[in-house]
Amino acid sequence: MTLEFYGPPSAILASGTKKGVEIGGSKSIVSIDHFHNFYNEGNIYTEMSWASFYEEEDLSDQIDTFTTTEYDSIREDPEALVDAIVKTIYQIINNQKIFYGIVDFEVDAFLDANTSVIPGLKLDYDVINNFLEAHKRSRERDLFPKIIIDNKGIKKINVVFQGTKKNNIHITGSKLEDLINKLRLAKGFAVGIVCTSRNAANLYIISDNIVFSKDELPEFYIDEENIKVIEYGIKKRLLFPISWFRIDIGIRSLETLELWEKIKDNPELNKALGHYERYINALVYKKFKPVAESQKIGINLEEDFYNMTPKERKKALKDMEKAIEFLSREYKD
Repeated sequence: MTLEFYGPPSAILASGTKKGVEIGGSKSIVSIDHFHNFYNEGNIYTEMSWASFYEEEDLSDQIDTFTTTEYDSIREDPEALVDAIVKTIYQIINNQKIFYGIVDFEVDAFLDANTSVIPGLKLDYDVINNFLEAHKRSRERDLFPKIIIDNKGIKKINVVFQGTKKNNIHITGSKLEDLINKLRLAKGFAVGIVCTSRNAANLYIISDNIVFSKDELPEFYIDEENIKVIEYGIKKRLLFPISWFRIDIGIRSLETLELWEKIKDNPELNKALGHYERYINALVYKKFKPVAESQKIGINLEEDFYNMTPKERKKALKDMEKAIEFLSREYKD
């Protein structure tokens, strides 16, 4: 399924030519709407440079000079980081979307076959070397994704997730409350490679350790089948690698920020997080309200719900989840 990514960061669009390549990375806070389209809500950093190759033919793949083309970073500024997160949270609530996670795109133009630049991702030398060769072909033929500008002047690109566990990243559901019911306890990250094909950025998930409940234990794996798909697509000149990606999912992705320990007790940040918790609790309550009402006729459930302590609300939501799961099983039987 093709989704839209509004305001995509520079790194996912990194391009190259025979004369040079774009190198760098970006980290962004991302939200989703009820269609699961992505929105770049706030930039934590973008650092992009143009790397020019030597003109000598035998050194044509070696970098000669770097020129900074874009630099914007708050990742080492606690005050600015808090301000950005707080603004983003209220922005998400006001626009009736969901805090999806933190997304990293890192571009090394596959110039080093010995490593990937994404933490948590380890691949065989031969696999990365294949990516390197494919990226070189992409540079020679200018096969990079093109940004779309809609009739309102908004920048976006088409994205598609690929992988045996892509539903860990592309959460299914037809309503906002369905999506947040899955995301509210989500934790973990997915890593992989962005490839361009047919005017879309394809995010091939190579591994993830995402869980959706506190009791579930993360299990890291390598999606060997998806790697074979990528290599086949590259061999057939259908896929062209652009960058690496890492997606930390859910509101708990904030805990992965380098400055989290320094900012986690900030009053304004905790106030915003409290507002967001009430916002998502209301959405989850909306999802399970019909089940609860069927069990407690004549009680003002909504008033009771908001008079509960956070701990009591979590228990109530869990009880409602169990009830709807039970009724769903009974219905199927």
